[in-house]
Amino acid sequence: MADVRDILDIEVPTTPEVTKEAIFGGDKKNRKKYEYKVPKRPEGMHREVFALLCKDNNEVPPLFPTDTGKGYKQTKAKLGMRKVRPWKWTPFTNPARTDGAVFHHWRRVADAGKEYPFAKFNKKVPIPSYTDGEYVQHLVTSGWTRSETDHLFDLCRRFDLRFIIIRDRWDRNKFPDRSVEDLKERYYQVCAALTRAKSHNDKVYTFDAEHEKRRKEQLKKLFDRTPEQVEEEQTLLAELRKIEQRKKERDRKTQDLQKLITAADHQVDSRKTERKSTKKNNSSNRNRPAKVDSANVVESAGIKFPDFKNSGVSLRSQRIKLPSSLGQKKMKSIEQMLTELHLELNPPPTEQICQQFNELRSDIVLHYELKGALATCDYELQSLRHQYEALAPGKTLTIPPSLLPKVIPEVKADIIDVVGSPSIPNVTQ
Repeated sequence: MADVRDILDIEVPTTPEVTKEAIFGGDKKNRKKYEYKVPKRPEGMHREVFALLCKDNNEVPPLFPTDTGKGYKQTKAKLGMRKVRPWKWTPFTNPARTDGAVFHHWRRVADAGKEYPFAKFNKKVPIPSYTDGEYVQHLVTSGWTRSETDHLFDLCRRFDLRFIIIRDRWDRNKFPDRSVEDLKERYYQVCAALTRAKSHNDKVYTFDAEHEKRRKEQLKKLFDRTPEQVEEEQTLLAELRKIEQRKKERDRKTQDLQKLITAADHQVDSRKTERKSTKKNNSSNRNRPAKVDSANVVESAGIKFPDFKNSGVSLRSQRIKLPSSLGQKKMKSIEQMLTELHLELNPPPTEQICQQFNELRSDIVLHYELKGALATCDYELQSLRHQYEALAPGKTLTIPPSLLPKVIPEVKADIIDVVGSPSIPNVTQ
């Protein structure tokens, strides 16, 4: 603009030039810095609380409604401009009282003439009544007279079936002393007889006085226990819980042992069947790898090997790989037994060798589990014998020979015999 004025010979105006920076405030030097003034801390507010609202001059306090301007003081009651409702000291009577007593209280004039507001809580228990004919026909019983029954029902009406108070107010000068259970039994007996006679309803409430007496006696014995008796009871309960836990554990072990025995018997039967079928084969087919019928192969109870038949292409050596869920102890026992039998840990993975090598290791694991179960049963049997001898001094518990474990001197010989049988080839050769 200055160059245009020079060319046109126009004088420079005395007023400041209107520019974009002047309109939008682009001049940072001449721009006034906005300063936020921190309000004064209200009276009664702690310094830490006020610092949460506004820390310094650069931060604006949060935008939410507060009453800090008025201070943390109790606000005064804002009384309305309406006229106060008048109250009056008036007399009143309680409908629950039959003596006609008159009391006084403050009450609004607008509520004059209304019923006493607490009269709705004046509820009484309905007590049945009977005539002379009903008493003679249905209520005559041995041990209770008419005057005693009348006195009982009169007290029940007065004290709303509070039998503890009824027994306390029982007239012992005219009538024999009665317990709370006797009073209850007579009252409910009369109510049941009147209900059957009037409504012919057999569904009535029956009070068992003997059961109530036994219950109170047991509660009294329970309350009168000494600290030593309470401690003894807690000890017995703890022992009972231990016995129940041992019983559950023993039942679980019995089920596991039964499964092992069933699996062992099943495998022995399958071995016999395989041996018979092997002997019937021709000599020309002995050198061929026998085809395994997957329908007749019984799943091993010792080790569950993974099935690779439906998983696509796989190496046959994967079939003899032990699963990771077997456990380190069982793996070490298998390796130790194979080492003692002079067998390779990784034999050539032919079809027949894979099948029979897996069966051999399954038998080893089954033997390991049966041996552990036998040791556990023997330990429990000996512990029960010692407990019996401790509870009955001088007596000895004779264990039948059928329950004692049979000691096999050479366990390896049986396994070697199984390995050397015609059904299981020697993998070291």
